[in-house]
Amino acid sequence: MRPFRSIAIDGPSGAGKSTLAKALAARLGFLYVDTGAIYRTVGLYVARQGGDCGDPQQVLPRLPELQLSLTYGADGLQHMLLAGEDVTQAIRENQVSRYASQVSAYPAVRAFLLEMQRNLARTHDVIMDGRDIGTVVLPQADLKIFLTASVEERARRRCRELQPRGAQVDLATIQAEIAQRDYADSHRSAAPLRKAADAVVVDTSQMDREESLAALITLAKERLGL
Repeated sequence: MRPFRSIAIDGPSGAGKSTLAKALAARLGFLYVDTGAIYRTVGLYVARQGGDCGDPQQVLPRLPELQLSLTYGADGLQHMLLAGEDVTQAIRENQVSRYASQVSAYPAVRAFLLEMQRNLARTHDVIMDGRDIGTVVLPQADLKIFLTASVEERARRRCRELQPRGAQVDLATIQAEIAQRDYADSHRSAAPLRKAADAVVVDTSQMDREESLAALITLAKERLGL
């Protein structure tokens, strides 16, 4: 029996990691694991309990009581469950992005979730995306990709995503928020956002979704012999 194969996709917020990783997994028949959604769920839980995600003393004691699980529907898409409630949509609120960035900075939170993520790679062909997949979670991944795009382009994409929902959006504000999160993610002490030494950089600033996906498919076929 051949070993399971893994693709690690890292990069900053808003670079299209989740969208492209999901599409690539569907194309290759791999399991898609959105690690960012896991941290968002932790942040959502702490906030719902009235805790401050920016204070580790209000986050870490809540980990043992956290009832978090992943399920996959018939469509192969990942759903996040919190005490049995499907919070897949709730964790996509803009505010939850900040919660996720805060809780993911704590080593104890990362250690708490690490085994869950690695076990999925032991038992499935996976595509996993996040901030430290190729450097910490799956350092032996068969293919490591660092997916990025300019701050300006990521802000424009975020505005296009929010507008159909009726949200009030301001391009300058969103651009500033993305730049701040980039700084926070790359300067935190625990598993900072950085490119693995053997990762392939894919900059999608000048690519649309189909062009970006085509580039990833080509990489996967070349490196994994698919």
